[in-house]
Amino acid sequence: MKYFIINILILSVFINCGGSDDSEPTPPPPKNPEDATLVFPEKNSECTEGTNKTPTNSTVQFNWDNSLNTDSYELVLKNLESGTTTNHTSATSELSIELLRATPYSWYIVSKSTSITTTGKSDTWKFYNAGEAAVWYAPFPAEVVAPLQGAIVLPVGDKITLDWTANDVDNDIVSYDVYFGTTNIPPSFMTELTNSTVSDVAVIANTTYYWYVVTKDEQGNSSNSEVFEFTTD
Repeated sequence: MKYFIINILILSVFINCGGSDDSEPTPPPPKNPEDATLVFPEKNSECTEGTNKTPTNSTVQFNWDNSLNTDSYELVLKNLESGTTTNHTSATSELSIELLRATPYSWYIVSKSTSITTTGKSDTWKFYNAGEAAVWYAPFPAEVVAPLQGAIVLPVGDKITLDWTANDVDNDIVSYDVYFGTTNIPPSFMTELTNSTVSDVAVIANTTYYWYVVTKDEQGNSSNSEVFEFTTD
């Protein structure tokens, strides 16, 4: 009995001295905003649904699906003819913007949260904002695949490969002309190519190169890409 009473006393002291844990639980870390899914204007399409049309401009409503863990969106819009990029903020998954008609654009959405600096980024889509009585459209300007813009490239046997991609609303691209050299306005290099790649391009180490692509379609329309740049190692 004596040992039983002592054990009860020890247990009582342990409970009383232990106290209670009044600290609040640690909140879970904020979740990253997810990538938005684009809806309209559709990928590689002719946008004919603009409003407030004038001979030169129309208003286009952009739409995308809501992304999780997102408080606001930034629409990044690029005029593919001028190369000008503009940024537009929206609290909802739609935004109306006045655009030039008969002009190609690309756009993507950045998803943002007030709780974290990490952002989400959608795919990039291109479209034409339709002009008056347009029947055929010039191809979208080509985009670089490799070497990436501003990249430092290690040639293989003093050779590299130029690779690009291009799209057209009418799906009638027929050929490409490639301009390539060490000046920022490079000279003609190869013409009437039917593939969007050029292999075994000879280069010199520790040299900066510039290149761009002219994309041509069946109707005689063409578009120039921006001038791409890379440096050999």
